[in-house]
Amino acid sequence: MFEGVGTALATPFNEDFSIDFESYKKLIRRQIKGGVDSIIVLGTTGESPVINEYEREKLIETAQETVEGKVKIIIGTGSNDTNKVVKLNAIAVKYKTDAVLIVNPYYNKGTQSSLIQHYQYISERTSLPIILYNVPSRTGMNVLPETAIKINETCKNVVAIKEASGNISQIAHLLAIKNNSFEVISGNDDQTIPIMALGGVGVISVYSNAFPKELKEITTAMQKNELQQAQVLNQKYLKMMSLLFEETSPAPLKFVLNKLGICQNILRLPLAPVSKQTENRLLNELEKYEKY
Repeated sequence: MFEGVGTALATPFNEDFSIDFESYKKLIRRQIKGGVDSIIVLGTTGESPVINEYEREKLIETAQETVEGKVKIIIGTGSNDTNKVVKLNAIAVKYKTDAVLIVNPYYNKGTQSSLIQHYQYISERTSLPIILYNVPSRTGMNVLPETAIKINETCKNVVAIKEASGNISQIAHLLAIKNNSFEVISGNDDQTIPIMALGGVGVISVYSNAFPKELKEITTAMQKNELQQAQVLNQKYLKMMSLLFEETSPAPLKFVLNKLGICQNILRLPLAPVSKQTENRLLNELEKYEKY
């Protein structure tokens, strides 16, 4: 259902910190031209914690109008308030999006049991397909493989997980015990190949904001079992993938997107632009790309 490349879209801002919708549309069109399979609106890369309710709806509406049905639209609706997730899902239903991406609750520090109850409660209150999102580096809580399987088995519309734990052993275990109705998607660009080699279906990406065609080449090679070709491409692009996390994402990405002429290098606090040192490292790597 969610194979290939899904781009976790950045949210461009103007100098007054309002949303730059023209640049946002330009970014979406870049994804379509680059051949991605889906876009994720209001994920971590989209700075969702600092987007208000009016802006959320406007971003979703603009994405729908720009995509024109050419790629799937997934909406980030995660929160550490279970009832807020239900309300955000209702907005996604209103705009007839393809799925919702729900990060596990952060800060509250629940248990694996309470995590299962959280997703069961949400699942019962939306008809949309749900993608779990495990990113313990940001949430402080790890969704264990057995927990993900239990959620999938008890929630008929939980169909996939974006796995960004970075723990390949954990992900391999999850892929070994899951059933065929549950998809595993890499949440880290640099782990796309190992996760797909183990049975994952693709990646939800930061890198593809800037370079959709390049990442699509990797996932296509993996889908065709052309491992050597995928490895060659991965080695070529790996340094930039890593540099995009040199400082807190999406700050490095915003710098690169600015150099590509897509949007301004502006973030909303508490995030801020990258340091001069990181700028220089990004520029040096960007020069290796044949064509911006």
